This record gives sequence, structure tokens and C-alpha cells, in this order.
Amino acid sequence: MTPSAKLMCGLTLITVPTIEFGGYFLLKIISGKLPALPLTPFQKSMFRAGHAHAGVLVILSLVCQILADETQLSNSLTWFVRIGVPVSAILVSGGFFAAAGGKQLEKPNKFISILYAGVFLLAGSVVVLGIGLL
Repeated sequence: MTPSAKLMCGLTLITVPTIEFGGYFLLKIISGKLPALPLTPFQKSMFRAGHAHAGVLVILSLVCQILADETQLSNSLTWFVRIGVPVSAILVSGGFFAAAGGKQLEKPNKFISILYAGVFLLAGSVVVLGIGLL
């Protein structure tokens, strides 16, 4: 593993406790232990999706760090992949949470654009990585 991959894996792993805290918070909401925080079914679904995407995309970003070492991409494209995938994890999961933030929402608010930015960044990053591996 290259020093760059080690650096990015280390930084990514440091974010895992935030995902754990999100799971704890979600568990309290779902189990009804936060009655002062009334959420609609839509909001609960968005929070679940945000939490699930965070975990999956963090794992994907760790795998992509190792795969990036095996490409013939330029240094700048390699760093685009190295940074793009973990940042997309933040944007996608954060987008779910932000889009559901507010009182008694039944549909996404304007912050859904954060989610879309993350989706496009993720798509671009993994396509560049895929091409680099070919």
C-alpha cells in the first residue's frame, strides 16, 4: 500500500465513529426514546438512508484507495479518485440528512442538491477509477 493510500485510509477510518454516533441517534429515534423530536415517516426513512449510505460508501472508499494504487492514472486523476469517493460519502449521506431537516417534512427540501452533488462526484470518481484499472 502506498503512503497516499495509507493516509486516505487513515483519514477515512477516523470518520467511522461519526457513523456509529449516527446509528445510535437513529436507534433512539426509531425506538421512540426521543419523543421531543417528532419526525415524519419520510424523515425517518431519509435518516435511515443517510446512515446506510454513509457506511457503505466509507467501505467503498477504503477499497478504492487500494485500487487507485493499481492504476496508470495521472497523479491528479489518482487524487481526484482518492478524495472524490470519501467526499462523496459525506455529501450523499449528508444530503439525505439535510434534505429531511425541518419540522414535519413530507418531501425533500432544497438541500437535496447536496445529495445530487455527492452522487455525481461518486459516479465521476468510480468511472475514472474503473477506466484507470482497464
